[in-house]
Formats: sequence, C-alpha cells, structure tokens
Amino acid sequence: MRIGIRNALRAETLLFAAIVAVALPQSREESPLKRVADVPLPGAAVRFDYQSLDASQGRLYIAHMNANQLVVFDTKKREVIANLDGFPSVHGVWAVPELSRVYASATGEHQLAVVDMKTLKTIARVGPINYPDGIAYAPSAKRVFVSDEHGNAAAVIDTTTNKLITTIPLGGGAGNTVCDSGSGHILVAVHEKNELVAIDPATAKIIARYPLPGVESPHGIALDAANHLAFIAGEENHKLAVVDLTTMTVQSVHNVGEDPDVLAFDPGLKQLYVSAESGNITVFREEGKSLTLAGKVFLPHGHTVSVDPDTHLVYFPLQNLDGHPVLRIMAPVH
Repeated sequence: MRIGIRNALRAETLLFAAIVAVALPQSREESPLKRVADVPLPGAAVRFDYQSLDASQGRLYIAHMNANQLVVFDTKKREVIANLDGFPSVHGVWAVPELSRVYASATGEHQLAVVDMKTLKTIARVGPINYPDGIAYAPSAKRVFVSDEHGNAAAVIDTTTNKLITTIPLGGGAGNTVCDSGSGHILVAVHEKNELVAIDPATAKIIARYPLPGVESPHGIALDAANHLAFIAGEENHKLAVVDLTTMTVQSVHNVGEDPDVLAFDPGLKQLYVSAESGNITVFREEGKSLTLAGKVFLPHGHTVSVDPDTHLVYFPLQNLDGHPVLRIMAPVH
C-alpha cells in the first residue's frame, strides 16, 4: 500500500515538473553576434547613414548624415583617421579603389561629392541631383549611378570628367542602387512600383523591369554575386525578398525588423545582415539559394551595417550611446 502511494506521488511529481518546464519561459537563444569593441566616433550624437568599406586599404567610410560629415575609419588600427566636414545631409557613400575615389551624396546640396582617397580632399561636386542617396559604380562604363530618391530617377555620372551625363526616370522613388558584377547591369529598387529595374550602364537605358511580389516599397539591396542572388528589403511591410538573378524571379520572402534600411552580405560565411530603423538586426545564413534565420540582435538606431569579407567583422555606427556616437564592432558567433 505504501509502495503504491510512493509510486503515485513520484508520478505526480514528475508530471508537475514536466508541466512547469513547459510553462516557464525558455532561456534566450544565443545571439548570432558578439561584441568585439565599441570605438568612440567624433561629432554630435546624431544619425548615421550608409557605409562603404575599402578592404584593400582597411578603410571604412561612414556617412554621419545629420552631422554633415564623412568619417574615415582605419579598420586595422581601429581608430578614426579623419572626420571630413562639408557634406550636408550626407546619405550615400561608395569607395572605388581602382579610381582612388570616394563618392558621397551631399543630399543637402543636391550634389555628389568626389573625394580623393589619398589626400581626402573633395575634388569635384556634381549635380544637380534632387535627392541623391544610394551610389553604385559600373566599372565597364566607368560611370557612377546615384539613386535620386525623391526625383524618382537614377542620375548618371561620368567618372573621367566628373560631369552629370543624364537622368533616367524610374516612375517611382529610387531605393538603393547596386552593380551586379555577373550581368554588369545596374539594379535599382523602385518604391511605388515594387520593382527591380535593370539598367545598361553603357547606354544608360532601362532594359527591364522585374516585379517583386511580397515586398512593399523595396529599398535596401545586397548581392551574392557568386551565387547570383539579390536580397531586397521592403520598407513598408518589413519583408525581405530573395531574387534569383538568373531568372529574375522572387524565390522566397522572409520577415525582418520594422522599416529595414541597409543590408550587408558576407560572401565567405554566406551570412546576410539586415538592419532596420527599429534597431532590430536580422541575421540569415545562406544555404543553396535559400535563407535560414540565424538569429536577431537589437541595437539602438542600428539601421546601418557593413561587413568586412576578410575578417568577417560587422560594423554598426550607433548615433547615441550615453550621449556619444560609437562604432560597435561585432563578430559572428559560430
């Protein structure tokens, strides 16, 4: 009789423990990124925008948008080597090592600024461009293409003369602009059309428009050139589309943080970082032509991201940590 009661009590205890284990909140999943360093940045605690890495020289160029400054950061020494004034409301920035030039969108002046990498002096200002934002370089044509976001167009700059050649109407707000090394085409996300537009850089003509079902107001773009994939984020519905650049069709759509902005892809680790205005960073791992969620990170104002393909370090300029701007350097957790 006592043995039966003891067994019954043991069974009840085990059942209660199982119920509690299910009911209690589970431990947080491991973060896909770990902090390596926080490096103080100069200027006011105000908004940053795009970044561009010159891995060959170990320099990261950061658009400190609301400070009207372009920050030059040495990724090897982990220190700021210059803080350049004279870039009103700077949005986009793109380093072109083969030309020894850095191009920056001086949006407040409706111009594209051309900076010499060696002297860090501005050698030209090109415009007018209504609202210059994202920047891409087409090496085959030696031309720079600039997203004119509010002008609903793409501006085309001749890098040999630093002159505005033409403006290509897109029929909607211009999101980010990239150059696909596989096709040689310039690709632009078009907000209201929910399209990806392909441009021939030699003729500066639109050659095709591709719908992006499942994505509303596409803006940020990153490419996996080797695997012929584009990753395109929709600002309005917080989705990410995976586009096969061979067939130009959407392969899958994924959830990301609210109001996604800048994307970065690490080709060595096959890892994609999608930063958002909400501060929610979504990390994916690429497997074949599909994505698997690796995890999420929250960083205040962490809406811009850059990754070093050699070291795999990830850079997040944060506008305000304890009243000061900081460059947070993180590493993937394997």
